[in-house]
Amino acid sequence: MKTLALIAGLLLLAFGLLFAGQGSGIILWPASSFMLAARVWVVYGLGIAAVGAALLWWSRRR
Repeated sequence: MKTLALIAGLLLLAFGLLFAGQGSGIILWPASSFMLAARVWVVYGLGIAAVGAALLWWSRRR
């Protein structure tokens, strides 16, 4: 169970940071994405990344 939480946490953290980077205009890939420079995706991305970080923290506890 903790291994699954670790993998899910890593994926959520990575995708959340990608979404936040696209929403802020730092990551402009792919060029046709509707999320580029849309501030709402910064908020969504940081929320997703926070859930991923919490899963990582929980999976690494004893």
